[in-house]
Amino acid sequence: MTTPAPTFDAIRALDQEYVMGTYGRQPVAFVRGEGVRLWDADGREYLDFVGGLAVTSLGHAHPAVAEALAKQANTLLHVSNLYYTEPQPHLARRLDARLGGGGKVFFANSGAEANECAIKLARRHGQSHGGPERYHVVSAYGSFHGRTLTTLAATGQPQKQETFQPLPSGFRQVPFADPDAIAAALDERVCAVLLEPIQGEGGVNPAPPGYLEQVRSWCDEREALLIMDEVQTGLGRTGRWFGFEHADDVRPDVVTMAKALGNGVPIGACWARADVAASFKPGDHATTFGGQPLAAAAALAVLDVMEAEDVPARAARAGEHLTKALHGVRGVADVRGPGLLVAAELEPGLAAADVVAACLERGLVVNNVTPTAVRMAPSLLVTDDELDEAVGRFEAALTELLDGEAGS
Repeated sequence: MTTPAPTFDAIRALDQEYVMGTYGRQPVAFVRGEGVRLWDADGREYLDFVGGLAVTSLGHAHPAVAEALAKQANTLLHVSNLYYTEPQPHLARRLDARLGGGGKVFFANSGAEANECAIKLARRHGQSHGGPERYHVVSAYGSFHGRTLTTLAATGQPQKQETFQPLPSGFRQVPFADPDAIAAALDERVCAVLLEPIQGEGGVNPAPPGYLEQVRSWCDEREALLIMDEVQTGLGRTGRWFGFEHADDVRPDVVTMAKALGNGVPIGACWARADVAASFKPGDHATTFGGQPLAAAAALAVLDVMEAEDVPARAARAGEHLTKALHGVRGVADVRGPGLLVAAELEPGLAAADVVAACLERGLVVNNVTPTAVRMAPSLLVTDDELDEAVGRFEAALTELLDGEAGS
């Protein structure tokens, strides 16, 4: 006798009874995925253009990742970081090579934890090179670096911080894309500047030409570390392996990544120049699960596929296709973002939340990154036909909203 599949109503009721209410969930329960498609508890198919918030970089149920997970799960899942394990240093070497070599990696479980590591490392480095007061970190308004108390303090969105005051001290925000503001903030107490090359949660706002180059110059002059938060932008999504590579001759001192690295398996990483990494001593930082064999094996398989498929080139070309198509949609005022990290800015009168709901009704999963912008971050292996199908569903949703408003 087979057990009947759970219905959406049953899943939602169980969730509402037992799961903390920290999420404003959409009215759908997904139970299966393949490539760029998802299926809900009622068997309905969707095009996934959220990608688990830019996580499922190779799409759902990629066979190479599934095979690596199954093999590792049947070999060794976890022993903790008290001991050496086989996959972890291989993954560290691959990431170091991708960033130009000469660095070391700390593995975590998420982007917030990778950023937490970067901040602690910068403070340790700053205080050992400039005294106990050199622990301040400069970041930008509109940024998003995580939801731990420390990464929230670094996040330049006051509305997210208000509920959790007092936050840790030593953080200051300046306007994004203003190198003079960075220069004015870089006093002798600052150990690092923490920036996203493209502000993802801030609305998909790319750094303008010349900005990161100038920030790099200011950091060199003031002897502050440059930390690039590549949690959302790293590993091919923007059409380059890392978002900072859109700038000329900019090499950060510290780079954080997560999301795309595991294709859905929780893993984060903080890479730092070897001399900076040496500021950490045994016991300064640790994690129970970070870089454990299962996650490291998944990430190695992800990198294998990314390199074989040349995902940066694929994302660049697919992003051009998507951007061009979105520019032709009635109700879209502008399109921002390189590669497959794209925001469609809506014309006045349209609310992004309404568009997201209308898209879901048509089997397209997108999210409202700001009240007036809809974000799309599909698999980096998405095809032109899938892009066109998604834009068609998006256009149908906008048309209904526009025509309905005109007739009201």
